[in-house]
Amino acid sequence: MRWTSRNLDTILTATVTHLELVLAALAIALVLALPLGLLAAGRPRLSAWLLGSASLLYSLPTLAVFALLVPVLGLGFAPALLALVTYALPVLLRAIVAGIAGVPGPVKEAATGMGLSPWQRRWRVELPLALPVLVAGLRVASVTVVSAATVAAYISAGGLGTLILTGLDQGHTEKILVGAFLVAALALSLDQALGAVQRRLPRIA
Repeated sequence: MRWTSRNLDTILTATVTHLELVLAALAIALVLALPLGLLAAGRPRLSAWLLGSASLLYSLPTLAVFALLVPVLGLGFAPALLALVTYALPVLLRAIVAGIAGVPGPVKEAATGMGLSPWQRRWRVELPLALPVLVAGLRVASVTVVSAATVAAYISAGGLGTLILTGLDQGHTEKILVGAFLVAALALSLDQALGAVQRRLPRIA
């Protein structure tokens, strides 16, 4: 473990960069997914089009997305961030649409009977009840993005993938193991943290 003890600053910088990339991608994807998901919920045609388009982006290989973005945005943080948003967005969209669809009809009718407009009902009643499903989607998206962010090292975006990539180039086993361990630890930590939040949310009866 000599390399690890001598390069703690490098490891910390890579970990922080990786975490920043992941959290920024999840935040942007959530900001985009919320209005789109709320708009699509209850509209089967719009929902099918949005989810189909998002799923098409999700199905693209990570390196292929990076290769398409680099000529436009260059190397570094920006293309990696945009690519990761495209991976998180479909998962969150599906979670929002599914969560709102799972709200019981009598609850929606009661909210309407209390004088709430469709959008008031959506924001004040349906979305809060759909939060457990949304957080479950966040858990899936976080693990996906942590994994995909590792590949961002190929386009000079930094992060833990840099340790793995340089370790492979140098045949440096310790560097590879440290990078892989921290990626796994980060994914598990985010999943557990969001799981704790999910368990505290009220369930739809």
